[in-house]
Amino acid sequence: MSETSLRVLSVIPPMTQLNTPYPSTAYLTGFLRSRGIDAVQEDLALALVLQLFSPDGLAAIRDAIEAIPPRKHTRQVANFLAQYPRYAATVAPVVAFLQGRDTTLAHRIGGRDFLPEGARFESLDVYIDPDGGDPLAWAFGALGMQDRARHLATLYLNDLADVLRDAVDPRFEFVRYAESLAQSQPTFEPLARALAAQPTLVDAKLAALTREAVAKHAPRIVLLSVPFPGSVYGAFRIAQTIKAIDPAIVTVLGGGFANTELRELSEPRVFDYFDYVTLDAGERPLLALIEHLDGKRSQQRLVRSFLRDAETGEVRYVNFVEPDIAFAEVGTPTWDGLPLDRYLSVLDMLNPMHRLWSDGRWNKLTVAHGCYWKKCSFCDVSLDYISRYDGASAATLVDRIDAIVAETGQSGFHFVDEAAPPKSLKALAQELLNRNRAISWWGNIRFEKSFTPELCHLLAQSGCIAVSGGLEVASDRLLNLMKKGVSVDQVARVTHAFTEAGILVHAYLMYGFPTQTVQDTVDALEYVRQLFEAGCIQSAFFHRFSCTVHSPVGKNPDEYGVTLQPLPPVSFAKNDIGFIDPTGVDHDSLGVALNKALYNYMHGIGLEEDVRSWFQTRVPRSRVPRHFIQQALRARQ
Repeated sequence: MSETSLRVLSVIPPMTQLNTPYPSTAYLTGFLRSRGIDAVQEDLALALVLQLFSPDGLAAIRDAIEAIPPRKHTRQVANFLAQYPRYAATVAPVVAFLQGRDTTLAHRIGGRDFLPEGARFESLDVYIDPDGGDPLAWAFGALGMQDRARHLATLYLNDLADVLRDAVDPRFEFVRYAESLAQSQPTFEPLARALAAQPTLVDAKLAALTREAVAKHAPRIVLLSVPFPGSVYGAFRIAQTIKAIDPAIVTVLGGGFANTELRELSEPRVFDYFDYVTLDAGERPLLALIEHLDGKRSQQRLVRSFLRDAETGEVRYVNFVEPDIAFAEVGTPTWDGLPLDRYLSVLDMLNPMHRLWSDGRWNKLTVAHGCYWKKCSFCDVSLDYISRYDGASAATLVDRIDAIVAETGQSGFHFVDEAAPPKSLKALAQELLNRNRAISWWGNIRFEKSFTPELCHLLAQSGCIAVSGGLEVASDRLLNLMKKGVSVDQVARVTHAFTEAGILVHAYLMYGFPTQTVQDTVDALEYVRQLFEAGCIQSAFFHRFSCTVHSPVGKNPDEYGVTLQPLPPVSFAKNDIGFIDPTGVDHDSLGVALNKALYNYMHGIGLEEDVRSWFQTRVPRSRVPRHFIQQALRARQ
């Protein structure tokens, strides 16, 4: 494609994450630049957080609170007002500390007499030393001052977020911001009402940041990459502001949310904010759109794009079929233009594996596009981001790694694949070692038998520090039903091999899968207890199963023994679908016990207790042999 004078601005809308940029704009900007297109990027999610959690931001929050009758103040809000001078004095230093720009502040923060403390600090009560000693000594010891301070600073930041939510915007969250307005919403009405309402302080700050970004870059096209329902509202607010500035600026909505939930979009009001909505991998649709706007392609030859017909006012989907850009040819992502020294490393969880998601600025990269397995019945295997598997050579991947390290000066990588292929990881590890590269990396895998002790050791030598993978329901019957392709004893052997190689392991777990009984759930927790006890896994999280319309369960419910509930007419978002499971199990109450048990297991607590002790109601005894995992490990030897 020839060069174009059209400047493209890619924007990360609020909210995604605090510690590192969401990678979509980095990929798109790198790709567009490789094709001679003037492309720039902004992270308005980070910018918004830094505006709100600053002395000026806290002053604005205080002013908003003072307009509320005192009888409506929550405990958090009242505490904020009572300690406002301390909050105003500490917020800028705390943010600088979390950004790594003022590490000497750790001593004052760690002393527990510098920060004002709200309700979030009550979570420290779980660590109370019965002998009256330091409640955090077990986690950080005498030399862990930086981590200790970062954990306390994170609690402080969460206290302030609670105040903001209670007094200014009840939808505010650091990740799931206004999520309910978009997630599986069949109509646009809830989002339309929110967008038409009087702007909150958060909305006003975001609008000001948007105007600054437009003035700075003067784009012709603005891409809003929306990965989650929790970033949809922010994206629409940004687009609303852009259209008020200059309706001629072309706004485009894409990303994971659109790819998953907007595939049947027919709501014309969406196009009051966005000129186009694109689906699936963005490279090919964007090239087609840029050619169209440059007068080199007709509208009928757009690729995977929704638009509003100028004559009828109805939504049309245009998909002139062209091959996608090969993964090996998408180019190297670039973080140029993003303030890499301003991201906040927060420490919510003390668990050494769990903290990786929020602690440290990781360069996010994919080993391959899609999933090489693409069989799991709970997964959206019919969609492009799963179904179209496409890889690149190890040499190409390490070339990208070299370029990113040179650009960012940082050598930590998070491979964000659905499941990185063992063969590709082996080749990547060998290439890294052959080139004598020193990086740290972690990523998502399947716990399959290809990960032998020898391969795990090779990966560790190449810089692998952690892996995450799905054990899901921890039941061989249900693992077979969901076509996971692994068994519990196999998972035990693979995770043990990683641990023996010095690699941390996180297990994704699931409850509420079709036909899962209370007995299945109790047994699953016993398997998990034994995996923690044997040191096979160091971290885990239980997710509630959600049936989606794109998954095998949603497409073939009879095969899984459930009946789908009818959906209302859909003109906006469509993803989750309710179902009736004949088991009739109250999975919500079981989930409370499961997550309570996991929280304790991750801190080394309660591993000797009967798993039934975590449940509030009477549950059956586990059928799992007490030493099942140990026997599985011995069988390998």
